[in-house]
Order: sequence, then C-alpha cells, then structure tokens
Amino acid sequence: MTSWGLHRFLLAAAMLSLLPLNANAALISGTIVKVAQSGKITVETTSNKQQEFQVPSSARITIDGKPGGFGRLEVGQRVSLITSSSGSITQIKARTGTPTTPSPKPVPSSPATGTPPASETISGSGWTQFGGPNRDNISPETGLITEWPAGGPALNWTATGLGEGYSSVSISDDGKLYTMGNRGNQEMTICLDLATGKELWATQTGNAYRESQGNGPRSTPTIDGDRLYVLGGNGDLACLSRNDGEMLWSGNILRQYGADNIVWGISESVLIDGNKAVFTPGGRNATMVAVDKMSGRELWKSNVPGNPKAAYSSIIAADIGGARQYVNFVHTAVVGVDAATGKALWGIQSPANGTANCSSPLASGNFVFAASGYGTGGTLVEVSGTRGNVSAKEVYHINEMKNHHGGMVLIDGYIYGTDEQILRCIELKTGETKWQSRSVGKGAVVFADGHIILRSENGPVAMFAANPAKYEEQGRFEPPRSDRPAWPHPVVANSCLFLRDQDQLFCYALK
Repeated sequence: MTSWGLHRFLLAAAMLSLLPLNANAALISGTIVKVAQSGKITVETTSNKQQEFQVPSSARITIDGKPGGFGRLEVGQRVSLITSSSGSITQIKARTGTPTTPSPKPVPSSPATGTPPASETISGSGWTQFGGPNRDNISPETGLITEWPAGGPALNWTATGLGEGYSSVSISDDGKLYTMGNRGNQEMTICLDLATGKELWATQTGNAYRESQGNGPRSTPTIDGDRLYVLGGNGDLACLSRNDGEMLWSGNILRQYGADNIVWGISESVLIDGNKAVFTPGGRNATMVAVDKMSGRELWKSNVPGNPKAAYSSIIAADIGGARQYVNFVHTAVVGVDAATGKALWGIQSPANGTANCSSPLASGNFVFAASGYGTGGTLVEVSGTRGNVSAKEVYHINEMKNHHGGMVLIDGYIYGTDEQILRCIELKTGETKWQSRSVGKGAVVFADGHIILRSENGPVAMFAANPAKYEEQGRFEPPRSDRPAWPHPVVANSCLFLRDQDQLFCYALK
C-alpha cells in the first residue's frame, strides 16, 4: 500500500473567516468594528479582513446567549454570523468582552480544587472522548459500589432538551459535560454543568441530520485542552472553544474529500493525537486525514487501495508493528495507517461485513481484534515489522463475536461484548468462548472498577463482574426510555453513570 502526497487542507486554513457549513449556509466569525444606524455592521474576520453586512429585520440576534436586537450590537463584540445561500444574514450570535485572536484560552481553575489554570491538554483521567481516555471502553474510576439496589443506583439529575440523536457524552476535569443533538433544523453541540445538568451553552455546528433509522448526530465530542472537536451526521467538522462554544474553525469532510455520506450517517468521533485531529471521510480523495488541531490545516491524507467508503467506527491510536498507527474500520476492511505520514500499512477484510462496521477495534501489544455484526464475527490480527515494512496476518476468525455497534472491552486477556443478543466472554489469544448469557440482550459495554456495565438497546442496564470463569450479575435496573433504541454508549466518570437517550440524559450515583 502506498501513501498519497500532501495537499493543503481547505477545510479551515489558519482560522478561515468564511466557512461553509452546508450547501445552503455559511458561517462568518470575527469582531464588530463598526455599527451604522442604517442597519449595517462591519466585521473584522479572523483572517483580518473587514466585511460589511446589512442586517435584515428578520435576522435572529442573541447577545451572550440571550435574545437581543440590532440596537444592542456594539463595537468590540465577538460575533458569529450565519448567512443564507444568497448571502443574507439569518442569525447573529454576539458575545461581549474584550476581543481576542482565536488562540487557545486557559482553562479556568476549578473552584472545588483550586487547581491552577492550564492551557495544555486536560488530564486523561476523565472521559474526554468516545470510548474513554484510551478509546477502549475502560473507565479509570475506582471505589464504586459493587452491588446495585433493586431499583438501580440513585438518580442525581436528569437533563432534558438535548434534541434528537445518538451522541454519548464527554466530560472535562473542570466540571463540564458535552454532547450533541438535533434541535429543529439545526445540529447543535451542547455544554452542560456536570454537577447539575444545567445547560451552559449551545452552538449550531451543522444542519440537522435526518434518517429513517433515527435522526440526529451519532458521534461524541472530543475534548482537548480548551477546545472541543465535533463531527456531525452530515460530515460537518468543527473546532469550538470549550468555555463558550465559539466556533474557531469548521468545514465539511465529505465535500472536501469527494465522499458520499454513508447509509446511516457519519458516526465517527474525531481522534486527537498530539498536534493532529484525525478522521475518516472515506472519499475519492482520501480515506483517512490528519489536520493540525489548532488551525484545521491538512498535515497528510491517506488513500487505501480501492477508495473504500467510511464505516461507522472511530479510529484508535496504537503502537504496533514497530510504528505508531491509526487503526479503523472502513467499509471493506480494518486498516492500519502510519500516524506520522499517513502511509497505508495493512488491511484485513475478514472482520468486515458489507453493511455496517460499527465497533472500534481493540489493540493489545502487536495484536488487533476487530469484530462486526450481520453474521460476520471477529478476527485477531498480528501486526509485525518495522515502520518501513509492516505486515499483518490473521491469527484466527470466529463467528461467535458478531458485535453490532455496542463495542467490546478487553480485560486481563479476555474480551467481553455482545454477539448479537448473546453476551460473551472470549479468550483473546484463542478466540475460545469462556461463558455466554442471554439475560440482558444486545447492547453497549463499559468497564469500571472490576465490573462491566451493559446497556441493552431495549432498555435494561446490568452490572456484572469482569470474571472469565462465570457470569455474575450484581444488579440491574430499567431507566426511563424513549421510543428509539438505546444506542448511545454508557459512560462512567466522576463517580457517576451517564445514560443518554435522545432528548434526555440521566446521571446516576455510583458511590
């Protein structure tokens, strides 16, 4: 396999001032430098250009998140303008305060701990991305309750009004929680207070994604320092300020890389690794892409032979086969790409099905385990060689881990996950089933403090010991349910269990 040459990334070159959100709208960010009584404002954009706009009376204006009129627009306010395809302003979001250039902002100190402000990446101890700190569905939480009462753990709070969607949650160390949802015709990124579930801000990051199997975004925001990275169902990629939701750069990965949307919508959550933001458009121009996380400037793009479409899983980073690699499913295979250059290194087709590959692979040493549903099962791959000459071979393939979209977890050499409706524990090195149970049904798993929590897509939530000898359930309960399948993955962080279900998010105490 060969890598492709480097190209400039037009997604957002050094904080572009005019960034297409979709075919019918555009986003312009900057600072107001003039307000005229004639109804015009002049904005200095983030690329240091001045543009004049006529503000129609129909434009929706908010000031610091609250409704306002043209008369409250002032010189010095930071603004985000959304325009129609004709260039007419439809919405203005203004923020007061001293204007600054779009550079990283220090994270405020935590009032609970008095921790000094930090401008670098937040500690990985929290749940900062899809799949947790290491994208392996393992929570670092300890000291949690080992058995649940009959009605399940105590409910701390319920947040409502999140909109349609299957996004899970990410959580920062400074007490904020992030998710996504459709509100009307808008795809929104939403920030909540971790202690109360109260909404702190919401920013439109794309048009609403709609599909017969369920509307709304599928991916989970990724936290990195004072920034947030989101990818919507229509392929809209955005980098936001975590503190106030200000758009720093954005673009559309499908349009940029010549890709068609997949059947049930882009579902990948952006990977942040060092200075790179990495994602999988699966287009004619690129299979996988890495951009500079601060500006959106392209660093490299990788093209897998055959130009396969994207799948529904999210990239993992792993040091295997003598090289740091990005491993992910595409439509036809699980593939490994060199993290430094984007060179496509290897691909194995046996764990992929022709419909939807959803669960992220698991890495252990020089081995990768990947599995999918639709009658396919799982494959253990051994990756070997050096950075310049990497090869992969199939160790075994089994039919007994047809993991649809709930993910798997690897603990002490054993994989736990659902094989369609059957919960299984299999040994990694052999693929042998150690036990199986039908008591809960197909769902998503998360490990924390010696136990695995399984959230069934039909509603029940159960906790059992991570024990390869037998299935030992230590509690279950039935949380409130919407009329859609419970597909958002459960999260264990801050001594709590978080369960998203469409418009609602539930926070349960685990201590």
